[in-house]
Amino acid sequence: MTATIASPGMTFELNDEQRALRDTIREFAESEIAPFAAEWDQQHVFPTDVVRKLGELGAMGIAFPEEYGGLGAGAVAQAVVVEELARIDSSMAVTVGANVSLGGEPILLFGTEEQKRRWLVPLAQGQMLGAFASTEPGAGSDVQGATTTARPDGDGWVVNGAKAYITNAGNELSGFVIVTAKTPTDDGGTALSTVIVPTGAPGYEPQKPYRKLGWHASDTRELVFRDCRVESDALLGPLGKGARVFLTTLDGGRVGIAAMSVGLAQGALEQATAYAKERTAFGAPIAKLQAIQHKLADLKTQIEAARLLTYRAAALKEAGRPFTEEAAIAKLFASEVAVRAAEENMQIHGGFGFIEESAVPRFYRDAKILTIGEGTSEILKYVIARKMGLTE
Repeated sequence: MTATIASPGMTFELNDEQRALRDTIREFAESEIAPFAAEWDQQHVFPTDVVRKLGELGAMGIAFPEEYGGLGAGAVAQAVVVEELARIDSSMAVTVGANVSLGGEPILLFGTEEQKRRWLVPLAQGQMLGAFASTEPGAGSDVQGATTTARPDGDGWVVNGAKAYITNAGNELSGFVIVTAKTPTDDGGTALSTVIVPTGAPGYEPQKPYRKLGWHASDTRELVFRDCRVESDALLGPLGKGARVFLTTLDGGRVGIAAMSVGLAQGALEQATAYAKERTAFGAPIAKLQAIQHKLADLKTQIEAARLLTYRAAALKEAGRPFTEEAAIAKLFASEVAVRAAEENMQIHGGFGFIEESAVPRFYRDAKILTIGEGTSEILKYVIARKMGLTE
């Protein structure tokens, strides 16, 4: 299942397998998630059984090689899966997206064979969830400003510090978290490294879930490490090369957020279009009003553009080509389109859109974080400007 890369441009179309996968995930989302998403959102429930079913369906290992429990379908297929889930419910989309892009991919790209066998196989099969912990209360995009430390001690490492806003690290399926931490160097300084901390490690203390504006059915919390001991083989990637692990992981995560944004925007557009055809005012459906038509036409155009940008970044990633700039562009544009779509959806629904009887308010609340997570819009503009040579 591959994307077609052309030079200097790119042509892309979903192949038969990718379309079949899209249809499978769409059917699952509409039958197993849509009827319950409002209840999960209102009660802040993490639906463990549904997450397990997604694992059994293969959604957790779409892009991972078959030898590690995955389907070997590639980054484009993974983007399609996340998009289809977000079209119905962003909480489920971020659970899957974070598990794959942030929990699994760093191990696939930087892990030893033993680490891949130990962690990727159960992750890809939906038997456990993985997490990536970089953000701290005082250090978000500035990863070098992290204060969490990992020091060698005997035959292992001791981790101390705290991480904030971490997804998938405190539910009953959580298996491990990859932690960025400062490690000592031979010259007496420190360098950033990444360490795998298994759930249940002594001194690892996941805190209570946050009460968030959106994503109510996803697991997000602070993590505390108090003299947390892990084995010597917990180091992920070369010592002192954690910044590379972090930045590579971030690029993949941005493709995932872009796909989530496209899915949320598509779902909002479908809701708004259906309501505009049903709601009558002045003797006719409001869809007949030019003002409403223009809103929907603009959204349709912007969503199609966002989807193509997202698939382009995913296709480059799948082909093993550089995609940092393309991921930043896709995430920047798609996330802001998602916020716009959620707002227009509510506007078109009028007063009904402000009532928690439909998915409209949930989509509105879920949208804003997309312009923040995995790099704010402001940071992404800096990344793009740097690639343009404007910061030199």
